[in-house]
Amino acid sequence: MIINTGQRTDIPAFYAEWFANRLREGVVCVRNPYNPNQVSRYRLDPSVVDVIGFCTKSPAPMFPYMDLMKDYGQYWFVTITPYGRDIEPNVPDKHRLLENFKRLSDRVGVNAIGWRYDPILLSERYTAAYHLKSFETMASALEGHTQTAVISFIDLYPKVRRNFPEAREVRAEERIRLGKALIDIAFAYGMTVKPCAEGDELAPYGADCGGCMRLGDYEKAIGKKLNAPKRKGARAECACYLACDIGAYNTCKHLCKYCYANAEPDRVLAQSRLHDPRSPFLIGNYRDGDIIHDVPQRSWIDTQQTLF
Repeated sequence: MIINTGQRTDIPAFYAEWFANRLREGVVCVRNPYNPNQVSRYRLDPSVVDVIGFCTKSPAPMFPYMDLMKDYGQYWFVTITPYGRDIEPNVPDKHRLLENFKRLSDRVGVNAIGWRYDPILLSERYTAAYHLKSFETMASALEGHTQTAVISFIDLYPKVRRNFPEAREVRAEERIRLGKALIDIAFAYGMTVKPCAEGDELAPYGADCGGCMRLGDYEKAIGKKLNAPKRKGARAECACYLACDIGAYNTCKHLCKYCYANAEPDRVLAQSRLHDPRSPFLIGNYRDGDIIHDVPQRSWIDTQQTLF
């Protein structure tokens, strides 16, 4: 099976010690965000967990614990964007992130890591020209360390509108014009652009619009075929294979203004103070009235087929 860590928060950046403890103890508990008394409990054991998926803006805090994952398949998305602290208040220096990306790629392999340049927003400061220059600078630095560049354009969810009221939608003609140029730049540096939940409008220009985290991406990362059950994407327009996420909403301390997973910053900081790195839960611990569901788990690896 596949365990995901990055749909709700950034575990490598802020909760690496906790995740290392979960690997050592072999169990993790996750509250249902819509019914908090319902708890899913997962075994963390390479005999049943084939791949761990990460999505992070800062992988370096996990580096001291990489040996704990040596028996697991891994796939990493690392998000590196060109924004300053006006948009991403607590994201580390981008030059350092580029170096950490390359270090991680050298560790896990080029097939097990992708670069996310998203979401793309346009403003007086962050113009199309600014994005094209920044994207090429980063693509040049990452050449040979990934074959995937994921892009998306900002979605104005209710939480985003509340935390980022000055943001505006990127118009269709802007998406096409900018997307075409990004596809050409990525191709020059050995990367394929994968739009995230953007439909197929960029497919005629060379983008892979089939989803940014498909089952085939996990299979390529581990070199093995997976007989996985069918699942729907996280959203109607999403074709990715995402499930079993062990994170929690309102806990990512990057506090990016475009974030769909965080409410107000005060709530995020209050939630984060409830974190205990020794707990099986990311936030808090067992409670009276918890209904524990031990999730049935098995390996999905097809022992008859190996991918090369």
